[in-house]
Amino acid sequence: MTGTRQGATRRLWRSVRLALRRFAGLWRTSLRVRVMTTTVAVGIIAVGILGAALSAQVRDGLFEDRRDQALADAAVRAERAQMRFDSATVSSSQEVQHAANDVVQSLYEGTGTVGVLLLRSPDSDPSTDLLLPATDTSLARLISEELREQVREDSFQQWQSVSIPGATADGPTQSPGIAVGSTITLPLVDEHELYFIYSMESEAQTLAMLQQVLVVGGAVLLLLLVAMAWYLARQVLDPVREAAQSAGRLAGGHLTERMPVRGRDELAVLGSTFNNMATNLQDQIERLAELSLMQQRFVTDVSHELRTPLTTIRMAAEVLHQSKDEFDPSQARSVELLATQVDRFEALLADLLEISRFDAGSAVLEVEATDMRTVLERVVELTEPLAEGQGSQLRIEVPESECVVALDSRRVERVLRNLLVNAIEHGEGRPIDLYVGANQTAVSVVVRDHGIGMTAPEAERVFDRFWRADPARTRTLGGTGLGLAIALEDARLHGGTLEAWGSPGEGASFRLTLPRRAGLTITDHPVSLAPVRQLPANPPHGHDDPAGPTAVPDLHLSDAETPR
Repeated sequence: MTGTRQGATRRLWRSVRLALRRFAGLWRTSLRVRVMTTTVAVGIIAVGILGAALSAQVRDGLFEDRRDQALADAAVRAERAQMRFDSATVSSSQEVQHAANDVVQSLYEGTGTVGVLLLRSPDSDPSTDLLLPATDTSLARLISEELREQVREDSFQQWQSVSIPGATADGPTQSPGIAVGSTITLPLVDEHELYFIYSMESEAQTLAMLQQVLVVGGAVLLLLLVAMAWYLARQVLDPVREAAQSAGRLAGGHLTERMPVRGRDELAVLGSTFNNMATNLQDQIERLAELSLMQQRFVTDVSHELRTPLTTIRMAAEVLHQSKDEFDPSQARSVELLATQVDRFEALLADLLEISRFDAGSAVLEVEATDMRTVLERVVELTEPLAEGQGSQLRIEVPESECVVALDSRRVERVLRNLLVNAIEHGEGRPIDLYVGANQTAVSVVVRDHGIGMTAPEAERVFDRFWRADPARTRTLGGTGLGLAIALEDARLHGGTLEAWGSPGEGASFRLTLPRRAGLTITDHPVSLAPVRQLPANPPHGHDDPAGPTAVPDLHLSDAETPR
């Protein structure tokens, strides 16, 4: 039985906690709940204070009125009793007893009092064997010693609140009352104490009825407050919610979204202002979209239109290049420069067309599951002659297990080739390290050189189109200035990231991270982007870098622990 009760208590407590947690969630997310809850709480406090103040004031008023009436009535009746005792002709204690009984009974009849008591004073003559008359002897215990002492010490009236016992069909009850006492002189004996007990049951019933009216009125007032708060919240918050929903749809690309405007109040002004803002924003976006479309068309059209003369120039350049041995040295050099620049011009046109596809959102992926190690090996095989020509050594570190990724091999090879060519160009003949790492959600490739490096602001702008850290520096391996921009777009098209780090004199590092499959979120990068500052105790094979310990990256170092 005890276990069942404890289980029920636990379930009840769990339900209470769940309800409190839900209410806390609604409190944080719903302004309407906060407004209505605050209104109800303030209303309860205000109604409670007002009801308590009114109840106390009415109670005090009823009590004081009833007390004054009782004191006045008791004074009149005590004076009448004294007059009857003074006019009574008695010669013995028995006659005094009969006179006292008659007086007490006459005082009770028709007075509306609960009881009348005549008590002997402790200072009276004990030789007088007088029976104390009372209309109800059970009420004698209501007269406290403190009240009797006050009556004996002061000849004026004294009073005290009492609780009068009673009985009903439901059992014993207690009702409020007041006891009024004064002294009275009986013939042949000393002074005695005369007490009148008045009931305040009618005043208590009046107060209870008033309190019930206050409770009902307070409940009705609270309901009205709730209804008013709900109405005001609806009138104010519904337009705000509509504005938030309209703003969300507007942000989602629904440029024709508008708010309904009703009336001429402040909320109507808000709706009109929002609609004007949405109209202006739609016009600006449409103009920008039109300008962007015109720019894309211009780039695409110019690129296509330039292909025809470029093809003619290339044919002429090839003819001249085949006959360069017949020219003098200066003419032969010009022919070589012409062929080189034609190749670069053709690459620039191809990059411009690719950029225009990204801008137009028409670039698509041809995805297949591929091992990233295989892709990197192909890129290294193609770029290794360039590295040997610059005096750089390519050092590769890959895991033994497969690093399968859903990718477009052509685009990923273009990204890695671009990163590796840039590292060769800026590596100043020093070794270039390539690292591959994988976890459950992503695969990373890091290309690290130990050349001139770059600053943090330069690393932030390195993916901008046609941007150079040093405009005076010439490209030794060609390039159009769009390679890294295209690489970044290729990475984003796969749902991955492409990041850069650099430090002057320490080199630069680029990290490509791709999710293993579409829809996965990259939460951690398998390979660190920046190098550590200390050489490991057991450096991996093939990483004896003459550049020093700062050139050795840690494959297990997280981004949060490395300098940027």
